[in-house]
Amino acid sequence: MKALVALLIFTAHAAEPLPALHAARDGVTVSGVSSGGYMAVQLHVAHSASISGVGVIAGGPYYCAQGSVFTALYNCMTPGWWTPLPRPALLKAETDSLAAAGRIDPTAQLAGSRVWLFSGTNDHTVSPQVVDALHAFYLAYKARAMLVKDRPAGHGMVTEHHGNACGTTGPPFIVDCDYDAAGELLNFLYGKLAPPAAKESGRFLRFEQLAYAGGDAKSISMDDAGFVYVPQRCATERCRVHVAFHGCRQGAAEVGERFVREAGYNRWADSNALIVLYPQVIKRYSPFVFNPNGCWDWWGYTGATYHTKAGPQIRAVKAMLDRLAQ
Repeated sequence: MKALVALLIFTAHAAEPLPALHAARDGVTVSGVSSGGYMAVQLHVAHSASISGVGVIAGGPYYCAQGSVFTALYNCMTPGWWTPLPRPALLKAETDSLAAAGRIDPTAQLAGSRVWLFSGTNDHTVSPQVVDALHAFYLAYKARAMLVKDRPAGHGMVTEHHGNACGTTGPPFIVDCDYDAAGELLNFLYGKLAPPAAKESGRFLRFEQLAYAGGDAKSISMDDAGFVYVPQRCATERCRVHVAFHGCRQGAAEVGERFVREAGYNRWADSNALIVLYPQVIKRYSPFVFNPNGCWDWWGYTGATYHTKAGPQIRAVKAMLDRLAQ
């Protein structure tokens, strides 16, 4: 009942326009969980000239699904004898081909990128070998990659204090493992940061996503509204931006504000002049967009260009970043 009341209160809040905050165009980083992890990789690879690093929890290599929901569900989540992971050489060749055609940034930009990866030992939704394959993908491009895979986490956002018991998997897919994944990945992506603030002191804004989704967010399975966390100092200082992608069944339409408030990014943002952008997707069952679990598009439900600069969701998030930088 409490969760329902909270969700009703949340949905009653009117969305505001996304503010222009004169944010830094360099030093943008991204991270995500599960489908959000795959989306973070897509955004990073597509725009590696402007995105300097990525953190991924339970996600796999770029273009793993190759436009197939079957491949996504089996080969790229729990690969087996009959459904193996796509060959690394195939994925690298595809990535190189896209770069040569100008559909993503030159892959040379990936060299030296910071990449932080995590796989929980109790995650039975996305196999550790999938995250290993992502690690190998980035190493092939000479990225500075770190892989953490010794924590007994289930499938979800790994936190120091919030969520379900560490080894479980279930809504809201936030797990309390006495491990601050958000802090760990931010410190790796940016270098040594100041300690997190004792408590949040910035502003949470629920902003309209319609303007960034071609005027019809639902046609690409995006919610009408997203969130941005703005530390007080970022109203007057030029701050860097981190994009945090939720996982399947973890958007605000499903869990209210739990991910955006409990994932662990905001206190680090306060003490380190970081704006945190939380785009949102929703479930869709239309004949043209079938996304029953509210996942980010990493297999092609928004069209064949989903993993490139022309991908509708990638274009929407890039437009949000451009707006913050104005």
